[in-house]
Amino acid sequence: MRLALSLARAASTTAPPNPAVGCVILAADGRIVGSGHTQRTGGPHAEVMALRDAAARGASTAGATAFVTLEPCAHHGRTGPCCDALVEAGIRRVVASIADPNPLVAGQGFERLRAAGVDVQIGQLAAEARELNLGFFSRMARKSPWVRLKAAASLDGKTALENGTSQWITSEKARTDGHAWRARAGAILTGVGTVIEDDPRLDVRLVETTRQPPLVIVDSRLQTPPDARLFEIERPVWIYAAERDDVKARALEARGASVHCLANADGKVDLAALLGDLARREVNELHVEAGHKLNGSLMREGLVDEILLYLAPKFIGDGLGIASRPYAGGALSALTDVMALEFTSFDAVGPDLRIVARVAGRDKF
Repeated sequence: MRLALSLARAASTTAPPNPAVGCVILAADGRIVGSGHTQRTGGPHAEVMALRDAAARGASTAGATAFVTLEPCAHHGRTGPCCDALVEAGIRRVVASIADPNPLVAGQGFERLRAAGVDVQIGQLAAEARELNLGFFSRMARKSPWVRLKAAASLDGKTALENGTSQWITSEKARTDGHAWRARAGAILTGVGTVIEDDPRLDVRLVETTRQPPLVIVDSRLQTPPDARLFEIERPVWIYAAERDDVKARALEARGASVHCLANADGKVDLAALLGDLARREVNELHVEAGHKLNGSLMREGLVDEILLYLAPKFIGDGLGIASRPYAGGALSALTDVMALEFTSFDAVGPDLRIVARVAGRDKF
């Protein structure tokens, strides 16, 4: 199963919006005869890839055991049911880490396997398998992506000098690592302020990838420049506004963007509704790289699940005031009102420190 999980991890950047799944087939004599992981959307799932691998080796799968990190699917989606493929291949036993939270599967795969006489065991390395696809579980259970907010700062918590200079506070290794997190995301979100001030591409280019995640822009008044560099990248661009200006919208749509109006009572983009819409668009993980205002809004509304923070071993001092903080938050009067986080990892990335912290209890769904 650990081998199956390692295969699944290899699919984390290519599988979305499908979950990243790995499968290993063990012959009756204990030999590994096939292995595989989920392919790109519309391609074969892990079980089919493992069966194909066994066939390519000339190995029989009759009486074999399939170790798979997620319940085999039981429905016709972009591909056929994997549970049927396993039965047809003569698999005698299926060991699965965890049930599929998708209502179209949700135990039906296990039921069909058992009905066909296959021995099914569930639970091996379940926590690891769920963690690997936490965004998929979030979308299925909460109808919302798993929201990961990324920031980079000096050791004293500043993102820019007093004159506004911010490139580069962290090292090239940290930036490359950040691109690896972008690559696994279902979409990347930023605000129009960042687009106007920095003119970023917000693509994946420092690590190899076969897909560019869609870019999401929160832009209440449709101020995104049609000649922004972000349009140089071939990928979907989804712009969320609070009101539609037909002239501006048509100019942005001519660059390939799609414009969606989701206003709240304050005349700004309804961020909670935006997340719901992204879930309907099959976004599992939302990677946020925005300025302090949008970051602060997401945090105040309780929409952030996880913080990905890179700290450089540097002191900047006063910096650019509140604008040089990763997050803009109002003053609190009691410690009980703070956002409680749980550290999940600390890792050195070149000279910098990468911290991943999760909102306490947020993954309990």
